[in-house]
Amino acid sequence: MRIFSIHTDQIQETDALPQKLPEQGFVWMTFSRREFEIMQGQVQEVLERLCQAKIYDLHVQDVLNNQLPSHYDFTADYDLLVFRRLAQGRTETDLSKPGEILHRENAHAGPSILRRIDTSPVAFVVFDRVVISVHPVDCVIRQVFAAKLLSASLLTSAQAMSRLPASPADLMLRMVSSVVDGYLGLRRELTRQLDHWQSELLNPKTRFNNWSALLNARLTLHYLDEVCEDQRAAITDWIEALNTWSADEVNQSEGLELLKVRSRDVLEHIERVVHHVGRLEQSAETAVQMHFNAQSNRTNEIMRTLTVLTAIFLPLNLITGFFGMNFENFPALHSSHGLLLTEVFMAFVAVALALIFWRKRYLSH
Repeated sequence: MRIFSIHTDQIQETDALPQKLPEQGFVWMTFSRREFEIMQGQVQEVLERLCQAKIYDLHVQDVLNNQLPSHYDFTADYDLLVFRRLAQGRTETDLSKPGEILHRENAHAGPSILRRIDTSPVAFVVFDRVVISVHPVDCVIRQVFAAKLLSASLLTSAQAMSRLPASPADLMLRMVSSVVDGYLGLRRELTRQLDHWQSELLNPKTRFNNWSALLNARLTLHYLDEVCEDQRAAITDWIEALNTWSADEVNQSEGLELLKVRSRDVLEHIERVVHHVGRLEQSAETAVQMHFNAQSNRTNEIMRTLTVLTAIFLPLNLITGFFGMNFENFPALHSSHGLLLTEVFMAFVAVALALIFWRKRYLSH
């Protein structure tokens, strides 16, 4: 649990739940999912004292649900955004041991980078002057973002005002943007691993046998595509709700326009991720199709070569079969030059057929 009081030009961190709102600015309360489950009674009391409102039980269940897809909902008192992250690390919170991390990896889930992508949800509850964020226990995004806020508070007042979020909604959008940008950092490694698989699939000297891992990788990419689509739908709903706000709800019209700009920027980043994931999925599918096409072409070339060899030796078998007939009177068999003439004729037939097939490109590489 970390509690921050954020003003226009400074930020303060405390270890206890706030008893009152600051004169200016707002409060950011951040919890791990298990911490919020344990402390939800105390958090509800603080919210009732600070905001004269509580989080509805159904929304509390949404915040605690580790399998919930990205979505947006709102009430008259607050907005709720659940946003699934795309980050490195396959980790989950152990509900029986708060604060500890379980590492669970599936050795057959495809490339290692796909096994290390974690899609645990991050939940945000945004009040007028209070924002609550609920993260996985190992959430690096929360740590990095908190460190940036604390470092920004050490700057001059003018610089701090531009670096610190102006409202709870602004803080939420900045963190969501960090969540999306976390996947953008994985693109290079993910692309490199799938390109390696494509080269193995298309290499004629390599026999590819890891089909189960490839199938799991394609399923994982399809799942990531669904996660990104849910993210886009959630941010789109948030933007539609934001368009209904008045300037008084965020203290000034400039702040409302800034929220709209940040929201559109986050949506653009998500669409970029959706496009990239879809392109990776299509590349994997195309590589599989090209692999089978290449295998089919190699099989056709082998069958063509065998057919040509059969066509060359078939007349020779006919000649040897003809001279192998058992007749009493066979003049060619008793000739002193019969064997030599037969061998020359057979060589001529073989060379002539080979030249004909070569001219027709049946023997070309």
